[in-house]
Amino acid sequence: MTLRTIIVDDEVLARRKIRAFLSEDSRFSLVAECADGRQAAAAIRSEQPDLVFLDVQMPGRNGFEVLESLPEETLPSVVFVTAFDKYAVQAFQVRALDYLLKPFNKTRFAETLERVVEERSRERSRERRELLKSALEELAGESRQRERFLVKSGSRLIFVRKDAIEWVEAQGDYIRLHVGKEAHLLRETMAAVTERLASPRFVRIHRSRIVNLDYVRELRPLWGGDYTVLMRDGTQLTLSRTYRATLEAILAREGPGARGGRRS
Repeated sequence: MTLRTIIVDDEVLARRKIRAFLSEDSRFSLVAECADGRQAAAAIRSEQPDLVFLDVQMPGRNGFEVLESLPEETLPSVVFVTAFDKYAVQAFQVRALDYLLKPFNKTRFAETLERVVEERSRERSRERRELLKSALEELAGESRQRERFLVKSGSRLIFVRKDAIEWVEAQGDYIRLHVGKEAHLLRETMAAVTERLASPRFVRIHRSRIVNLDYVRELRPLWGGDYTVLMRDGTQLTLSRTYRATLEAILAREGPGARGGRRS
């Protein structure tokens, strides 16, 4: 009997790599490939696979949210494909969950397949679901509380501290994090980044922009109720009327001197 398998990853090359490695093992049968979380949730419901290779970081709905949207009794075996830091990886190890840390090779992939087969043969489905649920709860909490972003840049993984981010802008399916003279692209939604940056220091000034107040020099009024937000490095951003009240309320709480501008 072969294990029906689904691959979920927003990167074409990552899906291709898993597919190629998987094709060399006759114990597994590929039934679907998905490029985002929403496709994955739908495919898992319809195909009811035995195994899912699931990317953790994806736009729209991440790997945690995909599994949380599924009924507990239908959860398949899961191999997380992740670029998370060592703390998250340790959480997987403690619960004996399988994971692939990018970048991985054929030997590491084969080891993971052996673990999956061994786990399935033990038929501990209830215990497996409980372990998975517990790990998801801890990792989801860690993800929300992490003080840094993990950004992919080619083969490199770059850690960006929240407090170093000066401003953020949405660009299509990506978010650009501005840090000093550098800018890092992150495949994420504006809503998800807004949630992760939840802090009085980070304020939405436009539907596609967030600023860190620690890097704002001053506000300059424009015609029609808008403002120019002048950053320390000279960057000028527009504060739209929609978000003006929120920013003014925050500045008012900081004291009467805040409204006239922020020192550099």
